[in-house]
Amino acid sequence: MFESIRKHSKIVMGVLFLLIIPSFVLFGIDGNYFSEKSPTVASVDGKAITQTDWDNAHREQADRLRAQQPGVDSKLLDSPQARYAMLERLVRDRVLATAARQLHLTVSDAQLARELQGIPVIAQLRKPDGSLDTQAYRALVGAQGLTPEGFEAQMRNDLAVAQVMGGVASTAFATPAESSLGMDALLQRREIQVARFDAASYASKVTVNEADLQTFYNDHPTLFRQAEEATVEYVVLDIDAIKDGLTVSEDDLRTYYKENQNRLGTKEERRASHILINAPKDAPAAEREKARKKAEELLAQVRKDPASFAEVAKKSSQDPGSAAQGGDLGFFTRDAMVKPFEEAVFSMKKGDISDVVETDFGYHIIMLTDIKPSKIPSFDEVRPKLEAELRQQQAQRKFAEVAETFSNIVYEQPDSLQPVADKLKLKIQAATGVTRTPAVDAKGVLANPRFLDALFTPESLQAKRNTEAVEVGSNEIAAGRITAYQPAETLPFDKARDRVRSAYVAQKSAEMAQADGVAKLAAWQQAPTSATGLAPAVTVSRDQPQQQPQRLLDAVLRAPADKLPAWVGVDLGAQGYAVVKLERIVPREAEGEAQQKALQQQYSQAWTQAEALAYYDLLKQRYKAQIKVPRPSVNPSEQE
Repeated sequence: MFESIRKHSKIVMGVLFLLIIPSFVLFGIDGNYFSEKSPTVASVDGKAITQTDWDNAHREQADRLRAQQPGVDSKLLDSPQARYAMLERLVRDRVLATAARQLHLTVSDAQLARELQGIPVIAQLRKPDGSLDTQAYRALVGAQGLTPEGFEAQMRNDLAVAQVMGGVASTAFATPAESSLGMDALLQRREIQVARFDAASYASKVTVNEADLQTFYNDHPTLFRQAEEATVEYVVLDIDAIKDGLTVSEDDLRTYYKENQNRLGTKEERRASHILINAPKDAPAAEREKARKKAEELLAQVRKDPASFAEVAKKSSQDPGSAAQGGDLGFFTRDAMVKPFEEAVFSMKKGDISDVVETDFGYHIIMLTDIKPSKIPSFDEVRPKLEAELRQQQAQRKFAEVAETFSNIVYEQPDSLQPVADKLKLKIQAATGVTRTPAVDAKGVLANPRFLDALFTPESLQAKRNTEAVEVGSNEIAAGRITAYQPAETLPFDKARDRVRSAYVAQKSAEMAQADGVAKLAAWQQAPTSATGLAPAVTVSRDQPQQQPQRLLDAVLRAPADKLPAWVGVDLGAQGYAVVKLERIVPREAEGEAQQKALQQQYSQAWTQAEALAYYDLLKQRYKAQIKVPRPSVNPSEQE
């Protein structure tokens, strides 16, 4: 049936068009008609965070990081752990925003203005008269896809949200006594001797028979469960793939060069010194006239002896920012100064001294000391850069068109990816052992849940057909197909026999090691002088574990030390057992005053963070925050 529909897709589309359009005319179009409802992955205060919200937030974050750090490994950004971290951040943002709203936290205009002025990149946009360069400000926030109004609204919201946790962080404190007690517990050192009872040493003592293996197999079926997995092939279309197939013509490059000369070149810069006699525009006329006469007197003086300009500026200029430097304002471009000042400077020749120039600040005498003419690089100098930019732009414009071709081919020729690979010059990639959920070490599209969901649909599994084109990133789509499939199953005893034997021996070895260790612990506690096999004494602490297992270290540092020596037994699980003799507490080395202060500050910061996390957990409970997808597993090596 599906094959017939595929072969006559155009006829079917025409029939559907005739059937569907009248229903739209009669009943209208539901907003959800064309969009499948996105599943809920989390919720806060009864409001859902959908898969689409999650995907969009992750894509935006990944795009932002790629822009900030072009060399970052994209595979790391698309890992299951990175995606889950983004979901946790979404939940956190929702929780704090809900708290700010419920607590009626607001930000005044004055507070917003102070915060904006404290941002260095915005502070640099101020003109010499103290006003903000609105055009540069608009361009700055526009580069982030925002208007000034949108940026300030976002900033206001961020400040309100920051108040939620700020109240806790700003009031948390720890006294010196608490810090000392806490750091003693953290940095305490203990001298120990260890006797290890390694499970591997008991393996040769385990007696194995067929009946025991069969019983072990029957009692532990999950140990011998073979996970569902597939062998797949897939193709990826992204901007880089399109760029590889593009050729930029010489004419296009030269046209692009001409259109972007101003951007590529440097603006003309001029260096000037000035003498300012203050006279605010709202000052009385008599006061301004007095200031003008003073400026004219100084003008006559420096024109008579131009070499004295710097000295006169130091003595007489009323500009506190430049007077000490002989009036020097450094190099600047057009639009950096108020209009009358700029017009005067950019109409002068090097070495000229201007007439008295009136501005809102008062009266200026200006000397033009240097000129850096604008410089436009030659075509050959910027050709590689221009070619890369033009290819990027052309690839982005062409992506939608090529993506449609990609989608059509993988759908219309569903039995192979070769046609789309040949048409668009893409590489068919293969992978084995692919499962429905991303593997710990999965990279790229194989770490994308949406792509894996598409691979494991019934049609893909049963008919081995191509998936639809799946969006897996910004300007990146993929399609795949399953070439071989192994359903999940419990391996028969005969196939799993070697695994059964290994697991049985490992368990029995650990049990024997533990039994031996427990017996030795009891004996040595009764007769300490009978203890044998203890390793040489070592001093351990949380920051110097001396290669001891974490379980052992935790047990030793938690053990009561009121009566020494003390004996501690530690179950090491599959590794066996350990008996530890706790000899003595080793005093901390004396710290200098600076180190003590640093440790106290470190403890205070940790305490503040702990209180903040506790408060956040309380908010999560209050607003019923839930994450409905499982946390991705971590490599065992990373857990150790």
